[in-house]
Amino acid sequence: MPYRWTVQTPTARRLELWPHRSLPRRGFAAFILGTFTLITIPLYPLLGTFVLWGILPFMLLAVGGIWWALERSYRDGEILEVLTLDPETIHLSRSAHKVAQKEWQANSYWVRAEMHQTGGPVPYYVTLKGNGRTVEIGAFLSEEERRSLYGELASALSETRAAHGPDG
Repeated sequence: MPYRWTVQTPTARRLELWPHRSLPRRGFAAFILGTFTLITIPLYPLLGTFVLWGILPFMLLAVGGIWWALERSYRDGEILEVLTLDPETIHLSRSAHKVAQKEWQANSYWVRAEMHQTGGPVPYYVTLKGNGRTVEIGAFLSEEERRSLYGELASALSETRAAHGPDG
């Protein structure tokens, strides 16, 4: 799962969420190398001809375009959401590439996790509601991961409420 719970203290937890990467960096390098190798095979019979110089720039441009697109995908996927849950407060921060960090904070006792099966930007959209605001969490996760996250999040919030009451 592209999220991880960690226990900071006996009463505080931290949740980190990030987008899933189906192509790790090592696979990225292998893919580019494989693409370059396969795309040059048709050029071997053209070695020593002027036709090679006419086709080669376009093949290199194609490999460069693939590299740029995958690299852009990596940069756009540099999202990290961090939820800190303790008896007094819940704090959510979201940082992404070239986007100002967003933060939200509320009293842990009054926060509710909600799952919207339809009507959100994605099916089974998970939000946190508290302090007069509703914020999304884990929208980049898969549908199954969002369902699992909702259950774990609701459980963590109810444990916090049960242990500490409305006044902490």
